[in-house]
Amino acid sequence: MQLILLQKVTNLGNLGDKVNVKPGFGRNYLVPQGKAVPATAANLADFEARRAEYEAKAEANRSEATQRLEKLEGASVTIYVNASAEGKLYGSVGPRDIADALTRQGTPVEKSEVVMGEGAFRNVGEFEVVVHLHADAETPVKVIVAPEAA
Repeated sequence: MQLILLQKVTNLGNLGDKVNVKPGFGRNYLVPQGKAVPATAANLADFEARRAEYEAKAEANRSEATQRLEKLEGASVTIYVNASAEGKLYGSVGPRDIADALTRQGTPVEKSEVVMGEGAFRNVGEFEVVVHLHADAETPVKVIVAPEAA
């Protein structure tokens, strides 16, 4: 399936690129999210006519993500959870918990922007997660999972 990208997509291409993707990825993710349109002659002409508008929007998104990235660089967040004496959590700490804690600290972060490579944390300790704000903007954030005071 050939598509025209309307924004930069990680590991796929930049704004305006014509890419070949599997039909399910294009039909179920890229097109509904507004990241691409089918590569027809009409869509290609429409894209070229509105190219400056798309580039301005992409630049605005990138600069907004860069500003948020500056606030997050070197950030650390402590999450207090119910844990056993051995350090095992009763439950887990996932992306939603981390995003909520960062938002409470003053930097709004969405759950979908928190990337946890190994899955949810189930033990007390210090961990590092990546906050992926844009295709060009991501930063590591230190997460400290500590037991609640009894």
